[in-house]
Amino acid sequence: MRRRTAAAALLALLPSAHPASADTLRDALRRAYDNNPSLTGQRAAQRALDEGVPLARASGRPQVNGSTGLVQQVFNTAGANTFSPDRQATADTQLSVPVFQAGAIRNAVRAAETRVDAGQARLRGTEADLFTAVVGAYMDVVRDEAIVELNGQNVRVLDVNLKASRDRFEVGDLTRTDVAQSEARLALARARFQSAEAQLISSRENYVRLVGSPAAELADPPPLPNLPATPDVAVEEAIADNPTLLAAARERDATRFDVSVAKASRLPQVTAVLGGSYYNNLGTLRNPVGPRVGQDGFGANAGVQLNLPIFQGGRPAAQIRQAEARRSQAIENVTLAERQVVAQARSAFAVYRSSLQVISSSEVAVNANKLSLEGVRAENSVGTRTILDILNAEQELLNSQVTLVTARRDAYVAGFALLAAIGRAEARSLGLGGGPLYDAGANYRRVRDRLFDFDSDGDPSAVAGSTAKTPAQGANVSRHLDPLLDSNVDRSPALTTGSQAPNR
Repeated sequence: MRRRTAAAALLALLPSAHPASADTLRDALRRAYDNNPSLTGQRAAQRALDEGVPLARASGRPQVNGSTGLVQQVFNTAGANTFSPDRQATADTQLSVPVFQAGAIRNAVRAAETRVDAGQARLRGTEADLFTAVVGAYMDVVRDEAIVELNGQNVRVLDVNLKASRDRFEVGDLTRTDVAQSEARLALARARFQSAEAQLISSRENYVRLVGSPAAELADPPPLPNLPATPDVAVEEAIADNPTLLAAARERDATRFDVSVAKASRLPQVTAVLGGSYYNNLGTLRNPVGPRVGQDGFGANAGVQLNLPIFQGGRPAAQIRQAEARRSQAIENVTLAERQVVAQARSAFAVYRSSLQVISSSEVAVNANKLSLEGVRAENSVGTRTILDILNAEQELLNSQVTLVTARRDAYVAGFALLAAIGRAEARSLGLGGGPLYDAGANYRRVRDRLFDFDSDGDPSAVAGSTAKTPAQGANVSRHLDPLLDSNVDRSPALTTGSQAPNR
């Protein structure tokens, strides 16, 4: 019930009502779900794991073996005075049915079934990890586009400032120092702008790596659903439904059956056997004192074989100790996974809450820095502020804007990571549309009872597409800045020397 409720709540996470020209987070997640090689590869690994069950069951099923042969005698010192034929064809068949295997087969099947469950949980974890990475890449592009636009805006403003400074210098209203300060700030701004463009290209290439196609204009991400209210609630939900922890627990359970399988190797085993044989001497058997004798014949046999291990050189004991040691390792792995899940949930919760506070503070800072810049420029126009004061105010506004967009990115990614920690970041939990979802149990149900020896799925081909021919990503930005980030400060007042300023 809780998972269904969570899934219903998460349907609102990925709304599809966005401009047709923009890619949404739902689009990115769906493309990655269909086309990411880490996920498609894990699905193939799960299909291979599914085959462990029919392999284990095969050891307990009847086995039929046949053999045939043709023997030609090429040398015989007894010559014709013998009852041995010169040529003989034979055919033998044997049916063996395991009757008692000391629980080895039953426990091997249970271990394989438990590992299928563990693999399905790991596949859930792979989905969650992939989606978390895609959300991070998506938000990186959104953040870096904003940072490029902010830095480009800053370069344009500082370029205008420099031109105004030079004009005022020509008429003697500013000093060479004022011009040099403007030149230095513009040079640094251009360097930051170039670094921001390089970071945007890197983020876009990472997006291509995960999603499989370039990022078009990205829509703003939808709001996250209700998240755990406290770290303790987050940990409680994570321990109950984190796929990585569930996978480790199922692997631990499987090793208990492995120990039982190893112990069965030193117990008696009983097999029922039914066989038949046919031979034909092909007319080459002669009676040295009479006419030809019978040239062919049939035979049949039935019985029970008892295999009673007496001494095996210490092999069973070594296998048992090995299985017990691996069970001990699996038990410790559960503790390790639990620690990692607890740390992941608590740290994601902390980063999410902290980033929300940073967003709130940064919004205040941006608005305050806009007023400050407007005031400094106005005060400069009456000679109470210097060019350096304006440049510092411009930089403080840019810094607060970059801090804001970075905090928005961090909050969203941390919130989604928290969803992943508590087991709500897979395709089914997110209500991811756009086509049927992969059913990890369908292949298992298909193969678990297969008996035909000549069955095959055919030669596999690649599912995920190559990105080698994807165009190299650029740093062009088509998004419009959030109104809060848009520097709508009036930069038109003429620059002065600020000769009346206290610091001059």
